[in-house]
Amino acid sequence: MAFLGLYALQHRGEEAAGIVSYDGRDTHVLKKVGLAVDNFDEENIRKLTGHMAIAHTRYSTTGSPNMKNIQPILVTHRKGHIAVAHNGNLTNTDELYAKLENEGSIFQTSMDSEIFVHLLAKTPNGDMAQWLIKVFTQVKGAYSLVLLLKDYLIGARDPQGFRPLCLGKLGDGYILASESCAFDLMKAEFVREIEPGEIVIIKGNQLESVYLPKPQPAAHHAYCIFENIYFARPDSRIFGDNIYQVRKRLGAQLAIEHPAKADFVMGIPDSGLYAALGYAEELKLPCEMGIVRNHYIGRTFIQPTQFLREFRVRVKLNPIRDVIRGKSVVVIEDSIVRGTTSRSRIDEIREAGAKEIHMRISCPPIVSPCFYGIDFPSTGELIAHNKTVKEIADFIKVDSLGFLSLEGMLSVMKDKGSFCSACFTGKYPTQIPKNTDKLKLEL
Repeated sequence: MAFLGLYALQHRGEEAAGIVSYDGRDTHVLKKVGLAVDNFDEENIRKLTGHMAIAHTRYSTTGSPNMKNIQPILVTHRKGHIAVAHNGNLTNTDELYAKLENEGSIFQTSMDSEIFVHLLAKTPNGDMAQWLIKVFTQVKGAYSLVLLLKDYLIGARDPQGFRPLCLGKLGDGYILASESCAFDLMKAEFVREIEPGEIVIIKGNQLESVYLPKPQPAAHHAYCIFENIYFARPDSRIFGDNIYQVRKRLGAQLAIEHPAKADFVMGIPDSGLYAALGYAEELKLPCEMGIVRNHYIGRTFIQPTQFLREFRVRVKLNPIRDVIRGKSVVVIEDSIVRGTTSRSRIDEIREAGAKEIHMRISCPPIVSPCFYGIDFPSTGELIAHNKTVKEIADFIKVDSLGFLSLEGMLSVMKDKGSFCSACFTGKYPTQIPKNTDKLKLEL
């Protein structure tokens, strides 16, 4: 079941995958660099005995992509085993790291996620709920995580709810996952989303919820809007909405703001396809599959190096020349980060014989880095931080370029006041750390 969950959530991280299981007495662990489907087979899954497990696919936002940084993190302690799988980024890492090291902690990885292990080990634990509340009130920033603590499965989400976390049920057992699409593959029932600031404590078939104290001054919810635009799978339901429908609404709003005269609309697979459907439907234009995706190549945005990103762009997508030749086309993309990927794609569409290329982006220009779990680079690498829309259009070589407005993007969200849009505005919902280098713990 844990493997199936990883398989469904592979899009959330392609660098590495790991599973930790518990059989009532011992823990068992398997972690490898690479995709879950390559890492796990019948033989090694059979060794992961037990009735409980947590699993993780790695997408590095702190620490380099190497073996020591693969999750789940597992330690044995006088309180028993502690296994942690974490999605998100902490913003008070420097402060906690210094405090814990001064108290004698020895870190084995260069991830902020390891901080949870040390806090759990050092914090007095009488009552389980109070122990967890004491731990999680010490950390700030973004975290959706699952823990294995003895016979307990724990799920926790930060008070602002940056990252998604969902609760499912299979028979009389509970499942936690980043996205609801994992439950579909397991044939499990989607129950609800874990609420911001909620800790769920599961033992056997019993579930208890406790809540972190509300931050003072009161913090608004800050759901990551980039999950809706790009990151989450379209068949998932997160933040109270279906991702497929959100992306179609983004495309329709984009058509209202930036219409174009063209022979047809085409989306960049895969995340641009759904906005393309909405755009074409709004303007009553044909929507064609002008590009074929090689599905044996993973997601380019989440590759750890620029070289890998550019290489995968070339082998991942192939324009259909007989569809594109001599036509004026509207190309829909979900976002532009560095601009190099978009430029490469436009070059290939141009080489396929397109007469005109009008590019439309279903989000605003990304001008600021993310400190909550999306691996945007520094401002120096964000093309929209340094160039105007006209300059970006010239760089990627399109006849016209249009970005969805911030107001238009938020207008199609069901709970428009609850999203973090700092990557588009530079206005962060929490205090940003002074040291923002991805490799700060290694440095």
